[in-house]
Amino acid sequence: MFPVDFLIFLQIILFLFITPGPPRVVIVSHTINYGLKNSVWTAFGDVSANTCQGILAVFFVGTFLKDNPEALNFLKWAGIFYIIYLAYDTYTAKIKSIDSKITFTKSKLSFYKDGFLVAGLSPKAIVFFTTIFISFIDFNGSYYIQFLILMTTYVVLDFSTLMIYGLAAEKISIYLKDKPKLLNTISACVLILIALFIAFNQSYWAILNCCYLFNFIVKLSIIN
Repeated sequence: MFPVDFLIFLQIILFLFITPGPPRVVIVSHTINYGLKNSVWTAFGDVSANTCQGILAVFFVGTFLKDNPEALNFLKWAGIFYIIYLAYDTYTAKIKSIDSKITFTKSKLSFYKDGFLVAGLSPKAIVFFTTIFISFIDFNGSYYIQFLILMTTYVVLDFSTLMIYGLAAEKISIYLKDKPKLLNTISACVLILIALFIAFNQSYWAILNCCYLFNFIVKLSIIN
């Protein structure tokens, strides 16, 4: 893996991270309702799922998913239904008072589970790891080391951007503390829109294909 490949990889994942997908909307919702300290566990669940996806794509089932689109389609719809469930859960959640010292019944494991399932069932993440991610690994070389470098970079940047979203949500919730239900309603609506977008908009996949094509063209130009 050349240094230029790593720079291209950074550009692609940063582009994906700044896009407000389901994991970031869930982080915002959890921060507003339960506080930033609890939403950290959601972020841990997210990066854990992505790490599992990376391992599976590189070492096990990447080829299987590419050759069996029906399996990927099943995961896509499972993710859509879970996002819709989270939208309902967000809309009906009890509002956290800024000065409240109430201990919530939602456990750390539950926060972790939400992050893990949203990221684990995300079709964007699955397609990324089974196409774009593995394209940066030279399997003729020491691909274990390459995997560790790329995966560590991905996890650190993913977790960092999730926390930035969480910090922003915490600041916004202070200014809108008189209308806390409004934030829940907005978050729920955004989740529903994302679910519909994933289900029916083909440009969702076109973005990833463009990233893959960009990577291929740059590599080709370097070779020539």
